[in-house]
Amino acid sequence: MSVLDDMIVNAKSAADAVGKTASKLVDISKLRISAADLNAEINRKFESLGRAVYEARKSGEDTEETFAESMTEIDDLKAQLGAVNAQLAAAHQKTVCASCGQENDPGAVFCARCGHRLNDEHPEQDGHSAE
Repeated sequence: MSVLDDMIVNAKSAADAVGKTASKLVDISKLRISAADLNAEINRKFESLGRAVYEARKSGEDTEETFAESMTEIDDLKAQLGAVNAQLAAAHQKTVCASCGQENDPGAVFCARCGHRLNDEHPEQDGHSAE
């Protein structure tokens, strides 16, 4: 019976591992969808802003307040996207460069894309441990 008990214990732990992996993949997929939605919304806002600038210049109106509101909305969306990208990087156990958005290995000191110093952004990651 001990062989059968060992098989049951191994099967349960394998099922638990598969369940945790599947849950992590679902979470990552949700974050990717959220990032894609935010990117699409940012692009729509940029297109709308460009159209408004064109129309304002063409008609000679002063719509500085409208431009400022649009720019604030875009900045807010970019901040949300940055947070989602940071969550994605954390799920992949990567460090995101605040300067260019590149994912870097957790132990990296400088960004692989732009050379920005990474450990200044996230000093709490100096003792980073894998979860």
